[in-house]
Amino acid sequence: MTFTADSIPSTPPKNGSNKPRLLSFRSIAALILREMNTTYGRSPLGYLWAVLQPLGGIALLVIIFSTGFRNPPIGTNFAIFYATGLMPFMLTMELANKLSQALNYSRQLLVYPRISFLDAIVARATLTILTHLLVSYLLIGGILLLFDTRTSLNAQGIAMAYAMAICLGFGLGTLLCFFISLSSSFQQAWGIFTRPLLLVSGVIFIFDRVPEPYRSYLWYNPIIHVVGEMRSAFYLSYEANYVSVGYVMGVSLCLGLFGLLFLRRYHRFILYS
Repeated sequence: MTFTADSIPSTPPKNGSNKPRLLSFRSIAALILREMNTTYGRSPLGYLWAVLQPLGGIALLVIIFSTGFRNPPIGTNFAIFYATGLMPFMLTMELANKLSQALNYSRQLLVYPRISFLDAIVARATLTILTHLLVSYLLIGGILLLFDTRTSLNAQGIAMAYAMAICLGFGLGTLLCFFISLSSSFQQAWGIFTRPLLLVSGVIFIFDRVPEPYRSYLWYNPIIHVVGEMRSAFYLSYEANYVSVGYVMGVSLCLGLFGLLFLRRYHRFILYS
């Protein structure tokens, strides 16, 4: 089916499509293919850019801190230390940012009753998660092959860290999708708020070495727990006792629940306003 500007109705359909509808896997698959084509297919670098971006960030951190310090806060290899912090952080933030634009990105398609706002959210989330997991595997696997990192991987801990990152990114992104779809001012405010997050999320330091009372304040940042879980899965000597999986999942559940409730109630108003 070809979508054109003339074929898009200017008013909401009145054939009962306002009723809640289950996910359409065909619609999700079509939206994923559309997202892949527009995000990666039209770029000269394509999927290569998805690998080069975090690789450049890790390399920059290694260059900066290796010149001033002999060893990272944990272990002996700078590359794996920053990779274990940057990759789950990027997954959380990229997933949240992608989902925040789900309605705006698919606005013209969502007027059709066969495509729901939940289809757009799930499609964007699926592609973002799969892409980032592949990039993480390539980067971290490459570092482990090239360097003697002296780490011991705990597969269960790594899976838990990524599960926490996915849940947090999905919950936050769903709520942001509602607010940013209402007004672009929320997007500007979110952009300002996220600028210092890299510095306060445990990517370039470890939580245990932060002095009080700042340590107590930082504990409420859920990304701190995600990064801590990831680091403890690579360094057996590092016991991240401050990590609370329940706290991260609880925050994710609350954010996602409110986001989905607001979108379900007001997505028609957003699309046709």
